Amino acid sequence: MAHPRDILLGAQASTGLLPVCDHYSGVEARMRKSLQLQAEMTHEFGTCVFDVTLDCEDGAPVGAEVEHAQLVTELAQGAAPQARVGVRVHPVDHPAFEADVAQIVGKAGHRLTHVMIPKVESVADVQRAEAAVLAAYPQGLPLQVLIESPGAVHRAFDIAAHQRVQSLSFGLMDFVSAHAGAIPAEGMGVAGQFKHPLIVRAKLDIASAAHASGKVPSHCVVTEFNDVDAMRAAARRAAREFGYTRMWSIHPSQIRPILDAFAPEEKDVQHAVQILTAAARQDWAPISHAGQLHDRASYRHYWQVLERAHATGRALPAEAMAWF
Repeated sequence: MAHPRDILLGAQASTGLLPVCDHYSGVEARMRKSLQLQAEMTHEFGTCVFDVTLDCEDGAPVGAEVEHAQLVTELAQGAAPQARVGVRVHPVDHPAFEADVAQIVGKAGHRLTHVMIPKVESVADVQRAEAAVLAAYPQGLPLQVLIESPGAVHRAFDIAAHQRVQSLSFGLMDFVSAHAGAIPAEGMGVAGQFKHPLIVRAKLDIASAAHASGKVPSHCVVTEFNDVDAMRAAARRAAREFGYTRMWSIHPSQIRPILDAFAPEEKDVQHAVQILTAAARQDWAPISHAGQLHDRASYRHYWQVLERAHATGRALPAEAMAWF
């Protein structure tokens, strides 16, 4: 029987489905704990439900860039075989950028899933990053980019269209700071970031740009990591109202709320299973289900539901698990 992925072309972002949570850490003890937690939760869920991005930029100590890059290299090389590990290097105009890429990507590129490039302003920045990564690791790696300024938001569609770009993330705090006080500090909080018109517009533009090129939009951090309910509510809004399919975590307590918020509802999973199993029995021809017509256009949506359920560690019926 044909697999849904072979039939439902365009059923996911062209760069591939990514875990819904991207967990950032840049201090040695936290980086080690993050990798350990990833391994434990992979065993628990039977799939890797979040990425670990080892941070060389804002989340890392200042003044020991060379030593930190060496540490990140060692951690990536020593990660579990099934681990999903990325790295955030310095911006392309930072003095440490070339050294970061040469050290980490050059020596641990075979263990990395992606390279995050912060403070991307234009396609030229993406091209510069791509050249550096290819020079260090000719096989190449996906680039994830961080959009952090009004100008970058304006150019987000062009940036997303670059073939090496896999995902666009929104850098909330730098975006607010770039407005010279025109956006109040409340805009960086869990409530204000969903209310201020300029921030809302930026979030929607970035999500739209990502989807237009089949890339993955990744939502910004929530700094109030002790408020689990607020974290869960923000993640739910990002997923259901703003079109994001991935979100940053900066504390282990945020990972499970993100997984819960981005996972499909149980009733939606069951509905998707019913429709797709019926479609498979008809060799993916149109079917009638509960008085509604379905064909490959709607099958794509329901396949995405199952992909998302699996990526968030949700249990699937046996007939659906056969596809995974």
